[in-house]
Amino acid sequence: MIKDLRVLFMGTPDFAVSSCKALYENTTLVGVVTQPDRPKGRGGKMAAPEVKIFAESVGLPVYQPLSLRDGAFQSTLELLQPELIVVAAYGRILPEYILNFPRHGCINVHGSLLPKYRGAAPIQRAVMNGDKQTGVTIMKMAQGMDTGDMILQRSMDILETDTSGSIFDRMAGLGAEALIEAIHRIVGGTAVYTPQCEEEATYAPMIEKSEGVLDFSKPAAYLRGIIMGMSPSPGAFVEIGDQRLKIYEALFGGDTNAPAGSITKISKEGIEIACGDGKALLLKILQKQGKNRTDAYSYACGTKLSVGDFLK
Repeated sequence: MIKDLRVLFMGTPDFAVSSCKALYENTTLVGVVTQPDRPKGRGGKMAAPEVKIFAESVGLPVYQPLSLRDGAFQSTLELLQPELIVVAAYGRILPEYILNFPRHGCINVHGSLLPKYRGAAPIQRAVMNGDKQTGVTIMKMAQGMDTGDMILQRSMDILETDTSGSIFDRMAGLGAEALIEAIHRIVGGTAVYTPQCEEEATYAPMIEKSEGVLDFSKPAAYLRGIIMGMSPSPGAFVEIGDQRLKIYEALFGGDTNAPAGSITKISKEGIEIACGDGKALLLKILQKQGKNRTDAYSYACGTKLSVGDFLK
């Protein structure tokens, strides 16, 4: 029923690839719009977005406009004639002329159960705040920031061992499945467009690197949220002299009377650190600046850490 539907996809990172692939397999995907190639890594070598890499691998036309303002993309829309535009983590606000072009409108794959966590970092914020559940919303796009009517939602649990990275991976597949179901409803005329409750809306602003600074005088639950929510990128960290030690995974440890920030236990399970509320965190995966990631026990052995020490 949707195989002949002309769809234009707009997305950029890994999260968007699953949705792009699902559209390629189930609709007539007329093109892919993604962000321009950007410098990446220490060497600053130009790197293509993950969506572009997938699109080119299957022979789809790729567009990387520097701007969408002032009708800059109008001629491309007229060339492609999409009946539906699908957006997933594209990274730019769509102007009105794009929202109004396709006859079925524009829909978005958003990584939260709207109206909770509107904005750029819904998955990270959910993990950082210690939420037990999140999900994906397929919504019709409007001029506001994630304010459009909801078409379909699917929920998923946040496990104790989940980082933002693991949630991204699972949600990408869930979002792709929900997207195809929503398109079937739209084309079949059975889609129900449910307005969001503004009183329940919360926001998920873009993550700043400075939010990753770890102060072990803070409660363990707060610190664990920062560590797991900012993993794998940009990463939570402690300053050790002029070096940064990134911490990518941590679980809750036991109760302790030790000074905040001191090591209470070292085992093959990891390094336990005392926090300001009398609880400990079990650090699992670390990375010293300029080095590869390692398990915390190996780091403790290599740095000759002992119980009572502070990280070094």
